[in-house]
Amino acid sequence: MAIDPSAEIHPAAIIEAGARIGAGCRIGPFCLIGPEVVLGPRVWIKSHAVITGATVIGAETVVFPFATIGEIPQDLKFQGEKSRLEIGARNRIREHVTINTGTEGGGYVTRVGDDCLLMAGSHVAHDCQVGNRVILVNNVAVAGHCVLEDDVIVGGLSGVHQWVRIGRGAIIGALSMVTADVIPHGLVQGPRGHLDGLNLVGLKRRGAARAEISALRAVYAALSEGNFRDSARVLSETPAAEQSAYAREVLDFILGPSDRSFLTPQ
Repeated sequence: MAIDPSAEIHPAAIIEAGARIGAGCRIGPFCLIGPEVVLGPRVWIKSHAVITGATVIGAETVVFPFATIGEIPQDLKFQGEKSRLEIGARNRIREHVTINTGTEGGGYVTRVGDDCLLMAGSHVAHDCQVGNRVILVNNVAVAGHCVLEDDVIVGGLSGVHQWVRIGRGAIIGALSMVTADVIPHGLVQGPRGHLDGLNLVGLKRRGAARAEISALRAVYAALSEGNFRDSARVLSETPAAEQSAYAREVLDFILGPSDRSFLTPQ
């Protein structure tokens, strides 16, 4: 066990032998920190949280009460193989959040990036790859092997089907079931989610130029007229110099490897 002398650990917390606690960490009462856990500098684990498994948590991340981080996957195929969980820096992991380690079928690792907000009751399953600045609103459930790229927002009480990819900057409305891939900067709404345009508010907040947004809207309109992949192949033949970066990002996402189809406009 390696505990930095500057760490503040409540006497009612349990730190198992082998855990590594970084400088300036704070661990509240009735927490359990497992033997393979590594906490980076200034991580704050509030009361009654469980951090277990081969879990690494980056600097200045805060874990709120009753979160369970690093437990084994909820996958009947899991046979106890060695797997891990990697969480980046400055994340806020709220009450009752659960994040599981990986499985053999997903490369043995689940990852969460930097500066994410996982609100109360949300779940990130085995082998998910979550980017930076992702927001999961209360009680979102993300199934195994999903990819959520940077700046994705998933609205409350929504579910994301296993193996789904959600592209950068996309937003999922509350109470949606996402069963297929979502293009970057897409807007998804409806109980059985469908693509309902672009996340224009998010694009403007991130400083996208008017010309870039107009070019992306033109690509979206063209994609909506037929089969996504066929339309994307045709559009991708346009020289890159004549396309916006956002449009190229969407086309590359559609033409990239995927285990599912795409959500399309109704």
